[in-house]
Amino acid sequence: MNQAGSNFNQLLVLPSQRDRYQRILNAPVVLVEYGNYQCLQSGEVYRLIQAIQQDFDFVLSQKNRVCVVFRHFIQSSYPQAQKAAEVAEAAAAPGQFWQMHDLLFTHQQALEDGYLVEYADRLGLDIFQFLRDPSSQVHITRIEEDTESGNQSGVMAAPALFINGIRYRDRWNMEQLKAAITTASH
Repeated sequence: MNQAGSNFNQLLVLPSQRDRYQRILNAPVVLVEYGNYQCLQSGEVYRLIQAIQQDFDFVLSQKNRVCVVFRHFIQSSYPQAQKAAEVAEAAAAPGQFWQMHDLLFTHQQALEDGYLVEYADRLGLDIFQFLRDPSSQVHITRIEEDTESGNQSGVMAAPALFINGIRYRDRWNMEQLKAAITTASH
């Protein structure tokens, strides 16, 4: 197998403080998801990972067993995805990335500008700052870096998931993903 082919199963840009992550980066299991807020399958993976996190928290009684990293992966076939990603990044400045992340995935069918402003208002974000950030495109570089890091690891479409740096390629269901995470934690 050539070098490029082997890269498609490995995460080439490792998780760091730069990323948007929940819990601790040195957890036994680190999930890196490439997704976008308009892609319905990314939404399904989001809900699946949330359920698995809750299950691990309950069963293992250890909140820091699984770290989840979210990286944007924007594709032209999703016209609202770029703006939604910019809004999530604008919410990150005051420390509300994950709250906005949850709202965007919960309301995937409503990502037009008016709804995005409503979500910002719901989180108590400074609406004027919020409107200024996405329109000035201050977050586009970060989003492009996320997408490029996915490209380097062979991601062609969202969603894509890496467990401890190895591409997950099995079915997107609770049992198989949970088994892969359990195996990675040992």
